[in-house]
Amino acid sequence: MKKILVTGGLGYIGSHTVVELQEAGYEVVVIDNLDNSSLEIKNRIEKISGCTLEVIVSDINNEDVLDEVFETYRFDGVIHFAAYKAVGESVENPIKYYRNNIGGLIQILAAMQKHEVSNLIFSSSCTVYGVAKELPVTENTPIQLAESPYGTTKIMGEELIQDFIQYQSIKAVLLRYFNPVGAHPSALIGELPNGVPSNLVPYITQTAAGIREQLTVHGNDYNTEDGSCIRDYIHVVDLAKAHVKALAYAETMKDKVEVFNVGTGNGTSVLEIIRAFEQQCNLKLNYRIGPRREGDVEQIFADTTKIKKALKWEADYGIEEMMYHAWMWQKNIPT
Repeated sequence: MKKILVTGGLGYIGSHTVVELQEAGYEVVVIDNLDNSSLEIKNRIEKISGCTLEVIVSDINNEDVLDEVFETYRFDGVIHFAAYKAVGESVENPIKYYRNNIGGLIQILAAMQKHEVSNLIFSSSCTVYGVAKELPVTENTPIQLAESPYGTTKIMGEELIQDFIQYQSIKAVLLRYFNPVGAHPSALIGELPNGVPSNLVPYITQTAAGIREQLTVHGNDYNTEDGSCIRDYIHVVDLAKAHVKALAYAETMKDKVEVFNVGTGNGTSVLEIIRAFEQQCNLKLNYRIGPRREGDVEQIFADTTKIKKALKWEADYGIEEMMYHAWMWQKNIPT
């Protein structure tokens, strides 16, 4: 049984990926500092998968702990999620983001080199494309100057990995996520942001649950069919399964680094998301149209040709299931 380290494995995407890894037959060890998660998620993962999960509560920036973890377990691969991800916070506190997102990645790469771990799956983002001139974006779409320190850390992370592994026996798959939403169909794990959500779907579900008074749609005068921004929303379970595929692919790929877009290939507007939620959950959402939000990209969605061909992966869930599962999770969130 192959052993995989998942950093940030109790977080939103990490927890779903741990479930898929366990169900695919991998032995998983998680390291998580619980900054944006809780140990209760460990119990919920075990309930879904029926497998025990080893969790080390620590920070990947603690070099001594990380060295001991790698020495103890002898991993076959690493999936690296442990990073801060709030765009607004990164603007307010860029040093925090560079120190953790870049510093943590350096620690992981150094540990992999020292302990001869050869396969890395890196959590990147479609933010690296900025405001793309042509849609859909492919893996060859030019990377542009980021709109936030968070986005810059993703660009720097990709460049750091590519520089580092040129002369190492390490292979890396860089997965550029589009917009992960939804929750596990069991409603046992899902997205649980700290404080006021910065992402659309948890703000929708919290508004529907009465936690937030009203949802604001930031602009309805964009050059789109209904005037609201368009994104490529992907179900978090589909995204998690892409990591399992990427891990298997990394073991056999010929190049040192491969980059893949992970999305559905379909663009969906903010207002379409709201309508889908209302229809699937039989609820009327309290929302208003507000002014545009600075830094928002008008529209972006993925060309997924490459990942479908190379990894034999494609998204199974549609917007309707994404909304329904997100709402079921919201109603089942532990208090």
